[in-house]
Amino acid sequence: MYQQVHIVGIGGAGMSAIARVLLGRGIRVSGSDRSLNPVTAALESLGAVIYQGHAAAQIEGAEALLISSAIKDDNPEVVAARSAGVPILKRREALPLVMGDKTQIAVAGTHGKTTTTALITHLLREAGRDPSYIVGSVMGNTGDNARAGSGDAFVIEADEYDTMFWGLTPTIALITNLEHDHPDMFPTMTDMIHAFEGFIERIPEYDGVLITCADSPEALALAQKRRASGQPTLTYSLEGKGNWNLVETSEGVLISGMENGQEIEALIHAALPPSLAGRHNLQNALGAVAAVVAYGIPLQTALTGLGTFRGTERRMQVLGTFREAVLISDYGHHPTAIHATLEALRRLYPQSKIWAVWQPHTFSRTRELGGAFAHAFGDADHVLITDIYPARERFQPGDPDGANMAAQTQAAGHPDARHSGDLSQTAALLQTEVGPGEVVILFSAGDAPHIWDLLQGQ
Repeated sequence: MYQQVHIVGIGGAGMSAIARVLLGRGIRVSGSDRSLNPVTAALESLGAVIYQGHAAAQIEGAEALLISSAIKDDNPEVVAARSAGVPILKRREALPLVMGDKTQIAVAGTHGKTTTTALITHLLREAGRDPSYIVGSVMGNTGDNARAGSGDAFVIEADEYDTMFWGLTPTIALITNLEHDHPDMFPTMTDMIHAFEGFIERIPEYDGVLITCADSPEALALAQKRRASGQPTLTYSLEGKGNWNLVETSEGVLISGMENGQEIEALIHAALPPSLAGRHNLQNALGAVAAVVAYGIPLQTALTGLGTFRGTERRMQVLGTFREAVLISDYGHHPTAIHATLEALRRLYPQSKIWAVWQPHTFSRTRELGGAFAHAFGDADHVLITDIYPARERFQPGDPDGANMAAQTQAAGHPDARHSGDLSQTAALLQTEVGPGEVVILFSAGDAPHIWDLLQGQ
């Protein structure tokens, strides 16, 4: 194992998580990013050497260079490492080094993988197992997104982008659902399915288990294919068609499944926390319970941990209030996720007017899924659509913009869908029009949470 590594793009969620685990294992870490943020400040407090900007001299002493998918070949640190013969690793290639010989529990899927990964981590911690973990967002219970634990398990959010999850060999692999996403990486649904099939092939043939949500047709098809080959496979469902099932009753939430080859069931009388509100989060909770029981945690122990789960940042995260209205931040950047979150929000705030502020993420996703986005906002009273956050892409002739998406949403039948411009213009509009008791939710995988700072005059 390397004793000193340099990470290019260390401020991002994925690379910062790797940095945390490496630091926790006593490895010297340095890193650089275009701009510094609270994540890089936290890493610096843990002992990492952080640089703003990129320069060849910053890799001095590094035995390996870790780079995010966004880093180009002409980056000066990449050029310097190549010239010096220093190994250059993307996340997929670095993961085996980071995880070592731990028992891998990996969570993949189009939606819900951050919450499910965080919940599995939380349930194991509550059971006293002290897992290592890498989660795609900061967890409310721990205040971090990654840690090197002393236990046998390593829980990781398995990202399909750039086929990162092909670098894993999970003993327990969970797939929450499967829909077309990342069209810049997977032009067709067939391409995306192929990527997930490659992930499943990484599961040990007979010692590992695949767990999928039977309520997702594409995920269920993957489970059926593996089960037909005689390899261990479990499914979970809110519709009574899985090995694990969950039903909401007048007395509470009834969960049934398999433990040590025996059928079991348990009733949760207490209300689940707001972090698990909505049908989609009941699916996430059921999948997490199935995974930790498969790992060896008794069902009753797992269920006790559900009640203390505090969620993660940017997943139905209440930021505060302004003008006596509630402001919530959510990562929703796919139409299915937005629809499910708004449905849950409507149940939590049945009497309130709901404002959905959507910052479209990447031109390719907005173009490919535009029609579905236009129909995703039925549970919102008002929809504001900001300028598109381009991320890694550049505008090309024919690409949609915020005004196009507002027009599509209006045409889909929404009574108040508007293009609100940039973040400053959007904050000004909210400050003018939102009233007491109303609810505003920011859907963004980009920088739209900055609206909260603007509303506070920062």
